[in-house]
Amino acid sequence: MGAGKSTIGKRLAHVIGAEFIDSDKEIERHTGASIPLIFELEGEAGFRQREAQMIDTLTQQHPIVLATGGGSILNEQNRNHLKNRGKVIYLHATVNQQLQRTHRDQNRPLLQTKNPKQKLTDLFNTRDPLYREIADFIIDTDGRSIHSVSHEIINTLEIMKTS
Repeated sequence: MGAGKSTIGKRLAHVIGAEFIDSDKEIERHTGASIPLIFELEGEAGFRQREAQMIDTLTQQHPIVLATGGGSILNEQNRNHLKNRGKVIYLHATVNQQLQRTHRDQNRPLLQTKNPKQKLTDLFNTRDPLYREIADFIIDTDGRSIHSVSHEIINTLEIMKTS
């Protein structure tokens, strides 16, 4: 959460000539409801079920750059689809950086708590090992520009293609 998936994903898709898709935006588009409303009506479990169906569908499309919601990694089926159907780039950001980037965003249901930093820490501790498990490579985004991160991703993908 707050690592720059959507922002960097859009830039990367533009540079490589692929379509950019954000799985959360696709869920909203297909349901006609916001993520916070889905959480309110169906709970996190209901949202995660919708998310898994969407990731299954989207990971079968090519060529795309897909930004997934931060919690999609919790589902083993999602991890398998992501790992087996494309390249997985883990945009790593520290909890402090995530907090700085998300502190005004009201569209993040999991952060609507009295202690968002603790919530981000708990999420990070659960999700980080799972991201590392499936990542083809990891990019640190703390304090870096969109251009710098995008350039590093493109260079790494080119190296992977030739090796």
